Amino acid sequence: MKCRFALIAALVASTVPALAQPGLPPEAHVREALDQHPSVLAAMARVAAARADGEALRAGPHEYQLTTSVIQRSVDREGRYAEFDASLSRPIRLPGKARLDRQAGASGVEAAENWMEDARHQAALLLAQYWWDWLGAAAEQQIDAQAVQNLERSLASIRRRAELRDAAPMEVDQAEAALGSARLQVQQSAGRAELARARIAAQFPGLALPTMPGELPLPEMPQASLAELRALVIARSHEIGAARAEAERMQALADRARRDRIADPTIGMRAFSERSGEETGIGLIATIPIGGRHRSALADRAGSEAAAAAAEAMAVAFDVQEMADTDAVQADAAWSAWQRSRDGAKAQVAAVLKLRKGYDLGAVDLADLLLAERQTQDMFRAEVQARTEALRAITRILIDSHSIWISDEL
Repeated sequence: MKCRFALIAALVASTVPALAQPGLPPEAHVREALDQHPSVLAAMARVAAARADGEALRAGPHEYQLTTSVIQRSVDREGRYAEFDASLSRPIRLPGKARLDRQAGASGVEAAENWMEDARHQAALLLAQYWWDWLGAAAEQQIDAQAVQNLERSLASIRRRAELRDAAPMEVDQAEAALGSARLQVQQSAGRAELARARIAAQFPGLALPTMPGELPLPEMPQASLAELRALVIARSHEIGAARAEAERMQALADRARRDRIADPTIGMRAFSERSGEETGIGLIATIPIGGRHRSALADRAGSEAAAAAAEAMAVAFDVQEMADTDAVQADAAWSAWQRSRDGAKAQVAAVLKLRKGYDLGAVDLADLLLAERQTQDMFRAEVQARTEALRAITRILIDSHSIWISDEL
């Protein structure tokens, strides 16, 4: 009775440093799929809206107003007269208000652009999560299928021995039970693989997927150190850029509200004709609103909102720093765990080969051998799971540092 494991060669192979993490889909295809994701499309539309808002703020809220009246007036014992009155006026922004409006508009555009890049970032993380779920579950399915083949051969051998009265009927039952358990695991891992593929297809319909995934590759640590990638996570964070831009926008609006406590005056010209032209006139008009408690309250509210936005920007910086630290720690820990699991799988393979020889010689009970076979399968599954987590953690820090899939330009 001889068992074969298709992944032994992968376990003993040495890793070779590469420029990018292996096993990922082509970057050009990923970028196209990310740009087609609804969350990214929505963020792009919000950028266009922010630019329109910025243009409106640059132009200002004030428009020309034309007021006219035409009257037929009747005077006793004098007759009827045609009269008209017309005025053209426009409010004007006091000095400093236009600059703050332009600043608020520019900051709004900057915030929207950063949120758009962060939407692409979040979509990339989602794709990477589902991608490694798919490849990892498919790799577990291969291990489980190989275990089923091994146990089927073992069961056939034990049945022949039982027919020759060289094995007890209970040993056949034990082998059948072990085979049934292995078949169950194949179905479960196949279901997880199919579910992960369905999630990718649902979220990223523009990404062409093969019917079967490729082999789960060996993780490769990036050429840049984890400390360097951690620093890039913070330096290239669009979340920080968006939060800071939003804080600047709210501060500009607060400054604008404080200046708006002195209302903008309205300046214009007025022309009139009375008594059918016997009396005419033309001149300047001005209207100056006098601000009160309402404008002061609005200014106070805007100041509080600006303070809240500044505090939120600081909180986002803390969150990004935590994320960068977490990414580096998880990548290092997952890499080390995978190496340990690989060493453990190698030792387990050596142990089960000895137990098989002992069973063939009659020195080892079937129960001990089946336990060792199950432990070997579990060890291989643990190695695949650790490998998947290492690939996932390394891919995450590469995405968070904008080293793959997404632009690193702020």
